[in-house]
Amino acid sequence: MSALQRTRLSKVQNGVGRILAEGVVGPWWLISLRLIALLFGFFSASVLAGSLSNLLPSRTITALIAVGLCELLVLFRQVFCKNSVPLHWRLLDNLRIGFVYAVILEAFKVGS
Repeated sequence: MSALQRTRLSKVQNGVGRILAEGVVGPWWLISLRLIALLFGFFSASVLAGSLSNLLPSRTITALIAVGLCELLVLFRQVFCKNSVPLHWRLLDNLRIGFVYAVILEAFKVGS
């Protein structure tokens, strides 16, 4: 018998812990694929922000369009994957997370 009661908060904590553990636990090739996808998303957003800043006058519109396209990936995933999420969608999620992180980091660089 567990010392903690089964409250809604404990269920949320267990769910978040399980989701975070999935990202860290597993075979080495899966962890490295996730990390490569995350870093490639960061790199691609950095390159895109640098190259498009010379072509387009407004960086804000460019960042808004890029983040909007990334969020369309989430919508497609919800439409196509109802129950379990396959590996390629998880890798696209990591790519998207790296991309959005780089766009936010670029916004802080522009703001300062």
